[in-house]
Amino acid sequence: MEQDKIQLLMTMFTKHSGKQVESMNILPLSGSYREYVRLSGDGFSAVGAYNADKKENDAFIGFSEHFFAKGLKVPEIYSVDSQNDVYLLEDLGSITLFDFLQKNRSEDEFSDSLIDIYKKTIEELVLFQLRGTEGLNFDLCYPRKAFDRQSMQWDLHYFKYYFLKLAQVPFDEQALEEDFQRLMDYLLEADHHYFLYRDFQSRNIMIKNGQPWFIDYQGGRKGALQYDLASLLYDGKADIPVPLREMLYTHYIDTLKTHIEVDEESFKNHYAGYVYIRIMQAMGAYGFRGFYEKKEHFLKSIPYALKNISYLLQNHPLPIHIPELNQVLEALTQNQQLLKINALTVTINSFSYKRGIPYDMSGNGGGFVFDCRAVHNPGRYPEYAKATGKDKSVIKFFEKEPEMEAFLNGVFPLVSTSVEKYINRNFKHLMVNFGCTGGQHRSVYSAERLSEYIQNKYPVTVELHHIEQEMNPVGQRR
Repeated sequence: MEQDKIQLLMTMFTKHSGKQVESMNILPLSGSYREYVRLSGDGFSAVGAYNADKKENDAFIGFSEHFFAKGLKVPEIYSVDSQNDVYLLEDLGSITLFDFLQKNRSEDEFSDSLIDIYKKTIEELVLFQLRGTEGLNFDLCYPRKAFDRQSMQWDLHYFKYYFLKLAQVPFDEQALEEDFQRLMDYLLEADHHYFLYRDFQSRNIMIKNGQPWFIDYQGGRKGALQYDLASLLYDGKADIPVPLREMLYTHYIDTLKTHIEVDEESFKNHYAGYVYIRIMQAMGAYGFRGFYEKKEHFLKSIPYALKNISYLLQNHPLPIHIPELNQVLEALTQNQQLLKINALTVTINSFSYKRGIPYDMSGNGGGFVFDCRAVHNPGRYPEYAKATGKDKSVIKFFEKEPEMEAFLNGVFPLVSTSVEKYINRNFKHLMVNFGCTGGQHRSVYSAERLSEYIQNKYPVTVELHHIEQEMNPVGQRR
């Protein structure tokens, strides 16, 4: 985030709270291009946001104010500077439903507390769909006012061009387009006059004081009830077991029936159709972010999506004539290259303790954090001040330094043990962090050495990040 935007947000923070900013933490980027920073001072914290997309800002802020007035669990908007595309909002913490899920499940077993959170989330979803619709200005919706034929066509083409094409999956374009038209006709039979959250999944739900709170609804629009339920229950990496998914579906129907009349058979038939289109939309995103933008963690969701498609084809085939689409989906579930994407990835980071330990983007938590500050520091000498642990001069320094060699001789066996266990147990992600004072010399050298060691020894993907070199001195992305 640019320094001038941070300064604006700091001023907004002080004006709103009456407190000075004492700490600032730039939050990790996710699937969007929005940027966030957490500001704190004297026991109060808030989140500052910058987004150059003014229409998206208008949608998020307008929806937030409407939902907040309706008593829905969304962040309060504290301050807005629309001219500079920044706004300040309530801090809901750092624990998403996905984080909570990872800590409260064991294989296919969901804890009682996790099931309870999912039930509460479903109850709140019904309120968004019904109460949230009342008096909502749908003119704020962006880019469409409704999840209509045009929106559906965009999603299906997203799947076709960014997933099928980039994954080199063959198909008959004309036949597939005709099937898309039949699918859209079928989906539009369902009542579609409710608020559709659009991206109702575990990473957009925060857990605060044991309750679910909600973010990232700026893509919302008018649509069918089934879509958001499909988004939640078929959330790829959440990997909800089928019996629990069915129980939560029943809980949704029971909750909805306390508010409106429900034709359960019609709802269920169209629900399956919305599950299909939601998964295809998600796969389009995985293809765009993963195959095209080379963001590997998006690719890791693909095997989960294929698992869900396989289940749907066997248990919930659609009652419409879509032979080419069925053939394409069936071919995807047999594609060994796609099924093997989810091999172990070892993320290795170097960082500065001044900025804090890196956030685990995989959502798994855990891993290793090694403190390099006990090792002799070349940064103490002027000739190394502008160099990093990747430069020849610093490498030679450490090659003559017994403290570094002894340090790494302790690190390598520890990490190797975990890598071997993770491979054998089919785990998907391990994170290893090396920290030093400036994140420039000792941590960078250690991360480089471990990366080389792991890649030479194991059949895994290694992602190497030198965080301090990816940030300028004021915390901006280069």
